[in-house]
Amino acid sequence: MNQILAFLKDVQIELKKVNWPTKQELLKYTVVVIGFTIVLGVFLGGLDYFFGFLLRKLVF
Repeated sequence: MNQILAFLKDVQIELKKVNWPTKQELLKYTVVVIGFTIVLGVFLGGLDYFFGFLLRKLVF
């Protein structure tokens, strides 16, 4: 039991050292991640469409 309590105390101490992002930073990073995900999805969708089109032309 003492080991568990010591572990939890250490966790609490380490969490106090964490540099948590502000609301503004969190919003900015979230928008960047969503934007990058959309761009990557469109790019991969375009590649899929292109290769599917190319395959249909070559095979059929």
